[in-house]
Amino acid sequence: MRSRVWWITIVAGIVLSIAAAAPSWAVDMGIVTGSEKGTYYQFGLNLQKLVKPHDINLNVATSTGSVENIFAVYQRPATQLGIVQSDVLAFVAKVGTDPAMKRIASKIRMVFPLYNEEIHILGRKTITDFDELADKRVAIGREGSGTYLTARLMFKVSEIEPREMVNIDTDQALAELKAGRIDAMFYVAGAPVKLFAEGVTATDELALIPVTNKRITEFYPTADIAANTYRWQPKALSTVAVKAVLVSFDFRQLDCDNVGRFAEVLASNMSWLTENGHAKWKSVQLDYPLKGWEQYDCVRKFLKRGTVTTTAKSAPNPVLDAIKNALR
Repeated sequence: MRSRVWWITIVAGIVLSIAAAAPSWAVDMGIVTGSEKGTYYQFGLNLQKLVKPHDINLNVATSTGSVENIFAVYQRPATQLGIVQSDVLAFVAKVGTDPAMKRIASKIRMVFPLYNEEIHILGRKTITDFDELADKRVAIGREGSGTYLTARLMFKVSEIEPREMVNIDTDQALAELKAGRIDAMFYVAGAPVKLFAEGVTATDELALIPVTNKRITEFYPTADIAANTYRWQPKALSTVAVKAVLVSFDFRQLDCDNVGRFAEVLASNMSWLTENGHAKWKSVQLDYPLKGWEQYDCVRKFLKRGTVTTTAKSAPNPVLDAIKNALR
């Protein structure tokens, strides 16, 4: 009997040793987002927390914005995911003349559409409409950011010409606006924007500027920023928006499966994200049909294993249709 107990103990010890030595199924992944005070970064942190219990270690990196993110998912080590604006994707794919850029764009794949990013234009209270930005000094974001491209597009489409378009990042732009050295600033991000929620008060005498220009509203979908989204904003505001998109590169082999597994975890836990994440998760439709962008086949493969499905058809998108002509 003692011999049998001894043998069982030895076998159990061997099994435990093998189990301890077995390789972990945890994977390391990366997502490139935006500034620390922007919605992209907050989404990245939410996703990092979500996937950690599922053995996915997600590194969340900041960036200057959408254009940088397109290149990051292509060439930055251990960066399989990025968040970009849909109009920036369209610009790279359809307007860019650089052959290398076009090759990269042809390999960018949509993981999921996310949410509408409201176009915030913050300025002096004396400026009451977008058209009044004519002959003003306006900060349009750092070159290479999504805010920069969208601001340029809006001025081109509307034929409104500011006196100067200042290429600085949003933190610096807010400081310059408060100091009176510029008249307004653009920031394309999902409301509420942390920079404006924490960095602006009623005593600054600043206000969001409505966008009602007909040429712009025919180009971009309209959106509202509800009253009191910011403590200093008592009235609802009419503006326009672009769609934020979670993208990857057309990886094969291991990264293909890792991105698919990540997408499966995200799709299966949307309720957790809407309850615990940024307020914008409540408006995310994973099956929203986004014209011109193909969902990654590695994602579709993993989603088929569960109950989440996405549509293959795409709906009309005036931004994607008009962007090429607008930038000629």
